[in-house]
Amino acid sequence: MAKITKADVEYVAGLAQLTLDEATKERLVGEMGDILGYMDKLNELDTTGIEPTMHVLEMTNVFREDEVTPSLPRDAALMNAPKTDGEYFLVPRILDTE
Repeated sequence: MAKITKADVEYVAGLAQLTLDEATKERLVGEMGDILGYMDKLNELDTTGIEPTMHVLEMTNVFREDEVTPSLPRDAALMNAPKTDGEYFLVPRILDTE
């Protein structure tokens, strides 16, 4: 098992853009070491013949059928818009066209 050091914790905290105090860093050294120790224990198991899975339960997508349905009328779509010209949504310009 690789030993987790305070430098490892600081590196991971930096990747996650976290600022940790010294007490938290010390606590995480122990906790991350425990996690890796548990992973080492799992690596001792014989998984020959066991198919890898992404989830313990079988999952299927529940997409609806792609069917054409009537769209929302333009007046209803524009009803709550802050600004419209009666046909389109009006939004502030954000790109310089020059």
